[in-house]
Amino acid sequence: MPMNRVQFQPGLSLPEFLHIYGTEAACEQALAQARWPAGFVCSRCAGANAHRFQRFGQAYWQCRACRAQTSLRAGTVFASSKLPLTTWFLALYLISQSKNAIAALELRRHLGVCYRSAWRIKHKLMQAMTAREAGRQLEGIVQVDDAYLGGERTGGKAGRGSENKRPFLIAVATDEAGHPRQAVIEPVSAFSKTALADWAIRRLAPGAEVYSDGLGAFRAVAQRHAHTVIQAPPGKAGTEVDGARWVNVVLGNLKRSLDGTCHAFGFFKYAERYLAEAAWRFNRRFNLKALVPRLLVTAAACPPWPESALRNVPVYRPC
Repeated sequence: MPMNRVQFQPGLSLPEFLHIYGTEAACEQALAQARWPAGFVCSRCAGANAHRFQRFGQAYWQCRACRAQTSLRAGTVFASSKLPLTTWFLALYLISQSKNAIAALELRRHLGVCYRSAWRIKHKLMQAMTAREAGRQLEGIVQVDDAYLGGERTGGKAGRGSENKRPFLIAVATDEAGHPRQAVIEPVSAFSKTALADWAIRRLAPGAEVYSDGLGAFRAVAQRHAHTVIQAPPGKAGTEVDGARWVNVVLGNLKRSLDGTCHAFGFFKYAERYLAEAAWRFNRRFNLKALVPRLLVTAAACPPWPESALRNVPVYRPC
C-alpha cells in the first residue's frame, strides 16, 4: 500500500517550535505580525501611524491621529489573560499539532496551569476556530450524513428519539478525482426539513451536488440543490459505498477521536466548539507546519471571550 503523504508529512517538531517561539519577545513579535500583517492599524480610526511604549512591562501603541491606546492582546482572545504568551503559544502548538485533539485535563499537565485556566485556554481557542469555520460553504460534490453525539442511558428512549443524543450534520466536499477536500461539521436542532433547509442555505454553495442517505429530512436540500439518495447494499459498509465513502471515513475518525480524547464533555452545551475544532483541523491538514501560525492568526482575529461568555451558551434540549 502506498504511503499516505498527508498522514506521514512532517509537522512542526517541538525543537523547531521552541526555536521559533521559545521566548516572550518572539511570541510578542509573532502576535503583532499576525494581528497587523501590514503594520499597526488603529481599531478606533484605522490610522496607521502610532507610537509604541512600555507600561508595567507590557507593550502599548498610541495612535498619533486619535490618541487611542491599545495593547498587543487587546481585542483578541488573549485579552485580560495574566498568563505569559509563551504559555499560550505552547497551547497553540499542542492543540494544532495533536492528531486527535487534546483534552483540557491533558493540556493542564503540559502547561503547568490549573484546570480552570487550561479549560479557558482550550475553549477560547476552540471559539476562535468556530468563528473561523462559521462562514464556510462547500462546493462541487458534497457527501452529507446525519450523526449523533452521545449514547445510551438507562431508562431512556432508544434510537433517534433518545434524550441523551445530540444531532449533528457532517458534510465532506470532494474534488474531481473523488478525494476529500473540505468538511463542515455542525450541530443542528433536529433532523427536520426546516433545520436542514436552513443548514443548506448557510453551508452549501449554489450549484453544489449533494449525496446523502434516505433520511426524509434531506428532501429539503433538493429545493435548491441537485440531490442523489445513496442506498447502501445489505452487508456493505458505508465506507465502501460510492458517494458516501468519505463522509463515513471522516465521521468514523471523528467519533474515534472524541471517544479517545474527550471521555466526558458537555455535548448538549459545547458541541459546536468541539465539532468546529475537528473541522478546522481537517480543513488545514495538508500543511501541518503552518498550523501554529494559522491558529495564531485565527486567535488574533477573534474578539475577547471572558469565561462567563464561554459558559453562557444555549443548552440543547431534545424535542
